[in-house]
Formats: sequence, C-alpha cells, structure tokens
Amino acid sequence: MIRLHNIKLPLDYAEKTLVRAACQKLGTTASQVASCAISKRSVDARKKNDVCFVVSLDVSLRSAQDERRIAARLAPSVGGIIEPYTPPAVRRLPGPPAVRPVVVGLGPAGLFAALTLAEAGACPIVLERGQDVDTRTRDVQAYWAQGAPAFSPASNVQFGEGGAGTFSDGKLNTGTKDPRGEHILRTFVRFGAPQEILIDAKPHIGTDRLAGVVRAMREHILSLGGKVHFGARMTQLIRENGALRAIRYEDAQGEHELPASRVILAIGHSARDTFAMLHERGFTLLQKPFSIGARIEHPQALINRAQYGDFAGHPRLGAADYKLALHLPSGRSVYTFCMCPGGTVVAAASEPDSVVTNGMSCFARDAENANSALLVGVEPSDFGSDHPLAGMFLQREIERRAFELGGHTGRAPCQLAGDLLAGRASSSLGSVTPSYRPGVVPGDLRELLPGFITEAMREALPLLGRKLRGFDLPDAVLTGPETRSSSPVRIPRGETLESVDAVGLYPCGEGAGYAGGITSAAVDGVRCAEAVLSSL
Repeated sequence: MIRLHNIKLPLDYAEKTLVRAACQKLGTTASQVASCAISKRSVDARKKNDVCFVVSLDVSLRSAQDERRIAARLAPSVGGIIEPYTPPAVRRLPGPPAVRPVVVGLGPAGLFAALTLAEAGACPIVLERGQDVDTRTRDVQAYWAQGAPAFSPASNVQFGEGGAGTFSDGKLNTGTKDPRGEHILRTFVRFGAPQEILIDAKPHIGTDRLAGVVRAMREHILSLGGKVHFGARMTQLIRENGALRAIRYEDAQGEHELPASRVILAIGHSARDTFAMLHERGFTLLQKPFSIGARIEHPQALINRAQYGDFAGHPRLGAADYKLALHLPSGRSVYTFCMCPGGTVVAAASEPDSVVTNGMSCFARDAENANSALLVGVEPSDFGSDHPLAGMFLQREIERRAFELGGHTGRAPCQLAGDLLAGRASSSLGSVTPSYRPGVVPGDLRELLPGFITEAMREALPLLGRKLRGFDLPDAVLTGPETRSSSPVRIPRGETLESVDAVGLYPCGEGAGYAGGITSAAVDGVRCAEAVLSSL
C-alpha cells in the first residue's frame, strides 16, 4: 500500500476525486487502482478565500510489482510504501495470576490498563471511587440543574467511570508520538466510536457518544473475567520490605483489604484525599507546574467567521475550533486549552462548597457558543510553599472562594472580557449568553484569581485578538475558575514505570503527572499494563 501526503481537495470533493488525485500523483490510470481511501484529513484555512481539505491517501494498486516500482520513485515528502495496520501483539498469560493485578481508577488510563490486562488473561480487579457512567450521568445532570444541594462528592464530573474526559468533548488529538496512539483510536472505534476519528486530524467522540463507548469497554473487561467495583475508594497502600503487599479500600459495606502485589495507580488529577494519603504514608510527591484561568465563551458564529471567512457554515466544515498561545514579556505563558466548538461550560467540582469550570461538546458540536479555557501558567514558585501539595492547596483556595462569590449555591462568578480589560466589575451580561449551569454571578475575577493571573489575562486578550479576530470581543464571557487543566503533583517512577517508593506500584496517567488528555492518558495506561504483564 502507498500512502500519499499533502493532497489538496475542495470542500465539495466527491469520492471519484480521490482516485483522480491519486493517479495524478502516481502517474497511473484508474484501472490500475484497487483501492483508495483517506487516511488523514485536516482543514487548511490559511487563505480565507480558498479554504480546503488537505488529506493523505492510502492507495493499493492491482499489481504488487507496479506498486513497488512506482513507490520507489516517489520523494519521501510525496509518499511511500506503508504496511497495513496490525493490532499490537498481546502477551497472553496461561491463566490469571494467583494475586490478580489491581487498577485504581477507571478514567482513560485505568480503562485502557484494565482492558489490556483483561485481554491478556490477567483478570484485573478495578476499584473506581465514583459510579458507573449511567448513574454518574444522572448525578451530574442533577447537579447542573439544582446546584450545590444536589452535588455528590463521589459521583461528579471528575469521579466515576470514564474519568473527567467523559464530560468534555472526547477530544483525542494529542502531541504524543507513541505508536500506541493508533491503537487507542482503533480501540475506541471497536467499541462504538465514530469511524471519523481514524482520519480526522483533530478527532473527537463527543460527550453524548463517549458514555456508550466507555460502557462497552467495561462490559468487555467483565466478560474476560475482570472485576469492577464502583463506589470503592482506595484508602491505603500497604508495603512490606519496599514492595507492595496489599491495598485497602472502602465502599458502602465498609473497609476491605485486598492482597495486591501489582497496582496501577490511575487516580486522575483530582483525587486530593489520595494525594494526601500518599504524602502521609511517606510516598514521594513532587510539585508540578500547572495552569489557572477561566472559561471564555464567544458566539460560535464569530469563531466560524474568523477561521473560515466566507466558507463559514459549509456543511463539511462544521464548527470551527482554535488553539492560541503566547509568551508575555513578563515571562508568563497564556494559552487556550480544551477548546469546545459548539459546546457548553460545565460545573466540574469534586469537593463540596467549591466551584470549578470545564468545557463540554456533544458530537454534533451544534450549541450556540464556543468555549475554551484561557489559562496562565503557574510555577511552583507561585505556590507560596515548598509543601508537595501546595499547588493543590492553591487550587482548593480558589475554588472555595468561587463558591462564596457565587452565593454558596454552585453558581459561578463571571466577568465580561471588556470589563476585565477596563479594570471594572461586571454588573450585567451582554450579547453572549453564558451556558454554565446552574448559573453565573457577574462580578470581578480579580476577587477570585491571584493578581498575576488576571493581569496576564488582561495583557493577553488584545494580543490573542490579533491572532484570532474577535477573541477579545468585549461581550465575551469569562467564567471561573478553571483550575483542573492538569495535576499539580507528580508521583515519580523509574524505568520499569514502578514507583520509586514501592516495587509493584505503577503511577499512571494524568493524576501521576504523565499525561495530558484522553489519548496520552490511555497510552500511558497501556504502557503500565504492558509493564505489569512483563513482570508476570
């Protein structure tokens, strides 16, 4: 098979256009082509009067000899021979080990770790402090509708089957070059995700579809002999002579002790009580940079126009996205993160008496507003303490202040971009209707966020408006705080991916500081599962 790169196609291309484009590149006729399909597709909107697709094509010729001969004369930038995708070989065990491996957490890292172990015959035991995805969805919807009185500390946007990514956008684009990334995408498709994620340069599943995919993966783990305990919160790791011996957890029936010599710790970035327990038990935790800011909302039509010009609204383009970043003279980095086209800003607290924001889109991305996190980089020097959990304490302080500013109801403080730039509090809203539920309270983000955060946002907004026309729209709504973009700690591990403090403990994913999104967390889950299988 030959893969051809950088082929431009009009937005209204037909399937026969693919074969014609391939033949022009290869110098062949259509009769010589056995198959031709898009393997990767992105939008080129640099010229607003000529928005088009740029694709890679996978082409098979009827004659293998012709295929090799033609491929040999192609420049590498044009294309070359590739091997068809084959799933990675799974190291299968003759039977489940006497002490079954344990996975703590069923977010992307834990889910893919458990799936990898189950398909290898290791029959993992999964402990998830939150609830199954269906119960969790009902709990989250109740919180969004009713506010603080309906909040559940054990079943929310951060905790439960599928992890925080379940209530986001299901974005799968990643900077990781790990070849397991292809395996992650194809596994999602195997369990019901849209086929488009295999070819889109910025793939996403959508919150509405991701829940069914996660459920199907869990059911497959169970069918292979794995066990999943919901409402099971890990309370202690027990070591003996530097190696893991057991794990304790509590559920509705009380506390239990489980023999455990291999534990994948995929706790996510919001398991604060677990971080505290690890610190108290003498495990090494390191401060880690992260980011703080607010969710910014614009009309999606404005973003479409800014990105696509007169092509905005074309049915093949859908809702436009963006990704912006800059470094200020002060040295601060300001950037957008987790951009949700046609999405909503959601309540994402994991502790009572707190307000946290996040973003979410359904697969169709057809809501009125676009939103993203507008974040400012925060370094350990900003934490005000050398305590390993100082970053976590800073997050908590801001989130509780937001709860107070919102009237102790779960509503979130917000401010118009124009008012932030003018240095005044917002007393009312403008043309952009904020999507955050259970509601917002206009005010001054300077009362919520540290001064260096709001100053960096004020300095950055006009500069970002030059990069994306309309980004500094005066009526754009900033809803805060956004504090959970990544983990504030790292749990160090060695070359075998085991903790530096305990043989058999595998810190994994975002919570341990080794991932930054669904795909990279899933990749890390697979890597840790492979390490466990190697040790077995």
